[in-house]
Amino acid sequence: MKEKLKILHVVGAMNRAGTETMLMNIYRNIDRTKVQFDFISYSNYESHYDKEIISLGGRVIKLSRTSSIKELYKVMKVNGPYQAIHSHTLFHCGIANAAALLAGVKIRVSHAHTTVDDSNSIIRKVYIKVMRVMIRSFSTHFLACSKGAGNYLFGEKLINNKRYAYFPNLIDYEPFLKEPRSKVASFKLQEGLGNNIVVGHVGRFIEAKNQLFLLKTLNELLIRNNNVRLLLVGDGDLKVEIQKQAEEMSLSDKICFTGIREDIPVMMHSMDAFVLPSHYEGLGLVLLEAQAAGLPCIVSEAIQPEADLNIGKMTSLSLEQSPAEWAEEILKAVGKQRLDSKQVEEGFKENNYTMQAGITRLSTLYKVDETGGGIYEESLNRFL
Repeated sequence: MKEKLKILHVVGAMNRAGTETMLMNIYRNIDRTKVQFDFISYSNYESHYDKEIISLGGRVIKLSRTSSIKELYKVMKVNGPYQAIHSHTLFHCGIANAAALLAGVKIRVSHAHTTVDDSNSIIRKVYIKVMRVMIRSFSTHFLACSKGAGNYLFGEKLINNKRYAYFPNLIDYEPFLKEPRSKVASFKLQEGLGNNIVVGHVGRFIEAKNQLFLLKTLNELLIRNNNVRLLLVGDGDLKVEIQKQAEEMSLSDKICFTGIREDIPVMMHSMDAFVLPSHYEGLGLVLLEAQAAGLPCIVSEAIQPEADLNIGKMTSLSLEQSPAEWAEEILKAVGKQRLDSKQVEEGFKENNYTMQAGITRLSTLYKVDETGGGIYEESLNRFL
């Protein structure tokens, strides 16, 4: 019996976030009789998806020293041999793929998922410059979830390289197409949402997601319509601070904080509009989920254009515009007829955002040698 291809993914931690959820979508749907995914995680705590990965036949390998090439090399030698290493850790990809080269891994992928780095210190800038050189030198292939993300991690010149390709974030969109009416009704009754207009947001409570702006926008919405409620799904370091701000603004009774939820299709179908005022995003996987549910999406101009399925459900606004202007656009969008599921599904297919298309491309990538080929010979029409 032929041995499985072993692929090593390098991540920060396998918690419920855009990149990690996409990887789990792929792992659940890929042919696991032929492919095994292992994950290096830089977290000492059990992450959201760890148990599921193990149940699917993969390993979760916990490391602590992000700068240690030796530690990564040892993992690859002990747990391999690996057909490919696929790094999702921004500039750290340079370190991971240097270790992979020393370990004899032929396919070494750096994958860009974001458009901005949080730090502007001199030390960080030097680190970024060094890591970009290492990424270009030690990676055999380069993927990006958007043109902006590719430009940021690799530099503009590299996106014309034959070893570079656009790889869209993938979701299993079918569970979002049909409204789970009884579950939605039960959730809204439980949370006291009733027949109110529900404006929703799904995301980690971090600076980039800009939930404070959502509070200011809710305040403006309530001036115009007192029957508006804000549904915030997720968790994160700033959640307590946002809850405190909501209390200070006398908005607590108008907001539903759900924490992390497994039933995201139910959450999406409980909303009348989805709002994402991010300061930056690599793509915005939750926007694909929101569009799959047929929701109108009001987003910041920081959202990458690749997130738009071109089905007429996305409106982009500047964060320079006032919360009052955002409120007006949200209310305009609410109540518009949702697209039927066939129209939405066609949007995913036309944009090549189907799970099977993504899995086919990855399977091809993991089997090519270090000289390139495979998906890198496809046209980059999505960028043109």
